[in-house]
Amino acid sequence: MSVAPMMDWTDRGCRYFHRLLSRHALLYTEMVTTGALIHGDVARHLRFHDAEHPVALQLGGSEPADLAQCAQMAQQWGYDEVNLNCGCPSERVQRGAFGACLMNERELVADCVKAMRDVVDIPVTVKHRIGIDKEESYGFVRDFVGSVAEAGCEVFIVHARNAWLKGLSPKENREIPPLRYEVVARLRQDFPQLTIAVNGGIATDALVQQQLEQVDGVMVGREAYHNPWWLASWDASYFGAEPSGITREWVEEEMVRYMEREAAEHGTHWYSIARHMLGLRHGLPGARRWRQAWSDHRLKTLPPHEVMRLARTKPARPTSEAETVSI
Repeated sequence: MSVAPMMDWTDRGCRYFHRLLSRHALLYTEMVTTGALIHGDVARHLRFHDAEHPVALQLGGSEPADLAQCAQMAQQWGYDEVNLNCGCPSERVQRGAFGACLMNERELVADCVKAMRDVVDIPVTVKHRIGIDKEESYGFVRDFVGSVAEAGCEVFIVHARNAWLKGLSPKENREIPPLRYEVVARLRQDFPQLTIAVNGGIATDALVQQQLEQVDGVMVGREAYHNPWWLASWDASYFGAEPSGITREWVEEEMVRYMEREAAEHGTHWYSIARHMLGLRHGLPGARRWRQAWSDHRLKTLPPHEVMRLARTKPARPTSEAETVSI
């Protein structure tokens, strides 16, 4: 079980939050481009808390030498895995000649994987789609996996939709191309020596169990973000661990401590971290009011422990119809 790399979402604050919920799920960073690491602020992109392990760095790029250099950085900073993005369909990513369009250049992807594997000891994995545009031939994705596997990649995370490179936004690319889980299952049958995980549209335990009968792993994206308490059951359900017994209140308190440390040590404002836990009380009475407190920009000047106190304070019950109207 893993949580998908999601741009603008799975930053270090989000990953720390998810780790409080599950000790064993594999967590992924947002995609980081090779250019951002080679020419930018390395610490800003790669810093993470030790508690996040196991954690994987997802890279975006298409130059073998640059990817090799960045894979070395990932290993030096302590990441447990480096993952190559061959699935993002956005036009911005396409202009950089990486992401899903790389599936049209499987030999180049193989060269990229080999270059990274030659310089690091941690696993090098690939995340990709099942096809490009209207290309729905199974042979296309089979040959892609086969070529990249020959270069030494042993783990493939497969988003079970095609990527339409023109005409659809990234959001539409997660919803409009039909899910074809049977393609991923067939890859698992044809490449029994590989680890094949599936991604895309998986939002219930029933669907997870159904997929785990066909493939080796499941990656969950937006459902893990919007309904994070689901992760609290993963260790017992999928990793054979004892139930953790954690509570939402404990998670919130631990996040407040984390926010205070991040502010003191790195100058990170709590407000940018708190946004990731707004789904913690999803479906519970009072969740809306709790969420409003943590997302209220007017409270940004308060310390996070005070915001937590306000979020947990129940409004007074009206005692008359007149009070109801005034409230």
